[in-house]
Amino acid sequence: MSTQLEVRHASVAYDGKSVVEGVSFDLRAGDIGCLLGPSGCGKTSLLRAIAGFEPLAEGQIHLHGRCVSRPGMTLAPEKRRVGMVFQDFALYPHLNVEKNVAFGLRGLGKVKRRQRVDGLLRLVGLEDMRRYYPHQLSGGQQQRVALIRAMAPRPDILLLDEPFSGLDVDLREQLAREVRDILKRDGITAILVTHDQFEAFAMADFIGVLGEGHLRQWASGYELYHQPVDRFVADFIGQGAMLPGSVIDAQRIETALGRVEGQLHQELTPGSRVEVLLRPDDLVPDDASPLRLEVVEKVFRGAEYLYTLKLAGGARVLCLAPSHHDCRVGEHMGVRLDIGHLVAFPRVSQAEHTAS
Repeated sequence: MSTQLEVRHASVAYDGKSVVEGVSFDLRAGDIGCLLGPSGCGKTSLLRAIAGFEPLAEGQIHLHGRCVSRPGMTLAPEKRRVGMVFQDFALYPHLNVEKNVAFGLRGLGKVKRRQRVDGLLRLVGLEDMRRYYPHQLSGGQQQRVALIRAMAPRPDILLLDEPFSGLDVDLREQLAREVRDILKRDGITAILVTHDQFEAFAMADFIGVLGEGHLRQWASGYELYHQPVDRFVADFIGQGAMLPGSVIDAQRIETALGRVEGQLHQELTPGSRVEVLLRPDDLVPDDASPLRLEVVEKVFRGAEYLYTLKLAGGARVLCLAPSHHDCRVGEHMGVRLDIGHLVAFPRVSQAEHTAS
């Protein structure tokens, strides 16, 4: 499969101050990528550079093998064959659904234009709403119209800037899954920008976690959750706790919960002090286990409880349990370790952790 987008050592700066620095990643044709991170991390600036709205201070951006950005040269957005879907949808209020979708197809003949519009309306289940105007649509319907309008000219890449943020939480994840299905069926390459990891998991094949202007990791959602490359990614993705430990060898670490085993992905010197990442699913409820921890907090999540458990030394860990396994706060719950991926980082002081 050919590479559709190449970002090489890209940096974006405003008034001489870098907001994105040294970012590199590739996206193959037909894949969906995501730039994920907290507010102010540079993800929207990087998306705007890919679109051609911001120049590069350093590095290069290639679309379908063609250089479109480098220092001193920025190909105009309209010459990049890039589609954009914005947070506010930006539908034309005076045009109905059909005319909104057809807006970017004025260069096509009448028959081909009608065929493309009809096919896209069928794709999103809005054939019967072609005569409706934007104000007559729900937020989710407006989002679908904005999406297929951007898809209509078959851009080389589709860029989506926080497209679900104006919708309620339950609808956002559902639409992210629907949009993924629509893009995959039409073979569109796309990049989503979001601060919501659940949107990213629902939609993207590959996710780039940005922090303080740097790309920390570019990987699948599964790898980001189970094999984070640094503490920033481990803290940002999912939930978890850091449990102090001491390295025995390349596959074993001694902790207050006992000896944990697995293949470490970084070199750690035997005897060195570390912190082991424990996800809520790394602790399994087990009434027969001799390891019993005090329940200090519990959150009901329907099918599951998320328990916060306290060790004798005061450290706290999380445990995800089926909701029929109901323990009261103050009780001691039997648990056992079931760590599928051993992840540990060199231990840092509280001052260092706060500074980072």
